[in-house]
Amino acid sequence: MPVRLLLLALGTFAMGTDSMVVAGILGPVSADLGVSVPAAGQLVTVFALGYALLAPVLATLTARWPRRRLLLTALAVFSAANALSALAPTYGLLLATRVLAAAGAALYTPTANAVATTLVAPERRGRALATVLGGMTAATALGVPLGTWVGRGDWRMTMWLVTALGVAALAGLAALLRDLPAPATAPTLAARLAPLGRRRVLGAAATTLVFFLAFQSVYIYLATAVAGATGGDADRLSLILLTTGVMSVAGSWLGGRLVDRAGVRRVLLTGSAVAAAAFAALPWLGRSMPGALVYAAVVPLAGWAVSVALPHRLASIDPASAPLLISLNSSALYLGTAAGGVAGSTAIAVLGGRWFPFAAAVLAVAACAVAAAATRDERPGAAARAAVAARA
Repeated sequence: MPVRLLLLALGTFAMGTDSMVVAGILGPVSADLGVSVPAAGQLVTVFALGYALLAPVLATLTARWPRRRLLLTALAVFSAANALSALAPTYGLLLATRVLAAAGAALYTPTANAVATTLVAPERRGRALATVLGGMTAATALGVPLGTWVGRGDWRMTMWLVTALGVAALAGLAALLRDLPAPATAPTLAARLAPLGRRRVLGAAATTLVFFLAFQSVYIYLATAVAGATGGDADRLSLILLTTGVMSVAGSWLGGRLVDRAGVRRVLLTGSAVAAAAFAALPWLGRSMPGALVYAAVVPLAGWAVSVALPHRLASIDPASAPLLISLNSSALYLGTAAGGVAGSTAIAVLGGRWFPFAAAVLAVAACAVAAAATRDERPGAAARAAVAARA
């Protein structure tokens, strides 16, 4: 496998770790900076919101940049932002550095995917993309639990770990990434957003947003939800997050196969329903380690299967515009994550640390309803019934 692809994947590993590792260190951040755990959770919110809003804007502004310069600039911004996060003396400054880190990630990730396809022969492009995107999956499986474990005594060490990963990717790509083709003409910002005017595209993007709103409203505050099981022990929390990460990888693998065999609609509806049931059971499962580990196995398996189905459906709406539609899915995903941070903190304030997953259960049911409405034309036999009705 080309070393340059592995270096690109190292960059996405750093981005993926950074985007969610804060969920594992909310307690130390809260204690050190003198803010509540829900307030600390807004660090995930501002990162996700910054990514969602900045990605299409920055892609448009830097469309004519050489790709090597763009990748190195993105990694430099990202690494500097995480170093500033590690040094931030106040909560307000830490929030600002999270937005800066999101800008670097928003520049890097789509560019890395595009560059990966230019480094290999056409028949190997799928595997090249899988390698780079695998960095994000590996971040869930390994980066987040590792970052949680490293930051169990001092959360700033977690930020330094992410900084080191970014610098390593920057140094490697600066040395080895040469002779990239010039970027093709990129669509304007208006052209990037235009597909949202189509009902099916808007429905698919709305499904992504609501599902991740439900999913992340618990994941960001998982340490609070399983506090009864961990007793505040960072090693126990790391084990739960490691289980979550491993099952996320399994869910991605399973989701791809289920979509091919059962169809997108069934995967979306079944996965959302399973997640809703698990969220509703979490107030009891989260009281013991066996129960917390059951939750950590079930929800990522269902959630990541849905995560595979969501971009698959968008791409199938208009295969010729698949890259543009998938970028809209990514923005909807990060908007859902940002909203999930707010929804989770609000639910904790209203329902308390044990019972707040009930709100996620309601949101997951809503996601199931949105998915059902958005895919009603894709039910088995729907096309045949519509043709019969048209002839009548």
